[in-house]
Amino acid sequence: MNGSRIAAVGHYQPAKVLTNEDLAGMVDTSDEWIMSRVGIRTRHIAGPDEPVDELAAHAAAKALAAAGLAPGDIDLVLVATSTAIDRSPNMAARVAARLGIPSPAAMDVNVVCAGFTHALATADHAVRAGAAARALVIGADKMSDVTDWGDRTTCVLVGDGAGAAVVEASEEAGIGPVLWGSVPEMGHAVRIEGQPARFAQEGQSVYRWATTQLPAIARGACERAGLAPEDLAGVVLHQANLRIIEPLAEKLGAVNAVVARDVAESGNTSAASIPLAFSKLVEQGRISGGDPVLLFGFGGNLSYAGQVVRCP
Repeated sequence: MNGSRIAAVGHYQPAKVLTNEDLAGMVDTSDEWIMSRVGIRTRHIAGPDEPVDELAAHAAAKALAAAGLAPGDIDLVLVATSTAIDRSPNMAARVAARLGIPSPAAMDVNVVCAGFTHALATADHAVRAGAAARALVIGADKMSDVTDWGDRTTCVLVGDGAGAAVVEASEEAGIGPVLWGSVPEMGHAVRIEGQPARFAQEGQSVYRWATTQLPAIARGACERAGLAPEDLAGVVLHQANLRIIEPLAEKLGAVNAVVARDVAESGNTSAASIPLAFSKLVEQGRISGGDPVLLFGFGGNLSYAGQVVRCP
């Protein structure tokens, strides 16, 4: 086996939906204000009895079922998250325990909004190196736990959820080479820090960086896969804000691609946003098996990671 591929995907969102009208009753905002600035209509919010590992396990179980696999078939679990409350056991170990995965390597990956694409690259590398046969890669975040619900600049953005992918060895590469990096001197632009931890960002700095610097990097990820942007059937960017997604996608030049806009329904779910949106496109039949799709995460730490994958 010379490569790896995504065998199946799955996603999960909590049942509670918070609308813009609901938020207008909590802070000084309105549906018009939110839609004009971030393009978000609704978001799903987990309850106090729904921890991050539960969201992750639901999504992972769906991916396993879609792949026709049992928990014992998995030997590597990677969970991308930045909202873990406890340090140990980590989220990957908790998910493995919930699903009954017997003896996997279990690691968390904290690259905030770019976490899933970092974790996917790590799984690809591990499988191609022979260190794992099948990996479960999950992006899961409960942003509602780290949000100041009195701050209208951030509370209108966030949502909770999880998405997952099963990665396995394949004769041909179904996961393209990753292009990743960061701008550490600007890491302060997106933060989850303090006691209690709270999400904060410098919105204008993030917007300028995302819309001016990232299009060329995203094109570079396509080049590493040997494709031009117009060859793409789908583009799944980090679902940060519709006002970032749309200009970034336009500057990328993927004129024939379906562009994920799940942020409008789900809000910014951080590491969950890419696998969540990707899984929905697959479930809805908007992309088909074998289609080339760019996954591109960016945000916290001002980190980025992208790769072209073949749709399961």
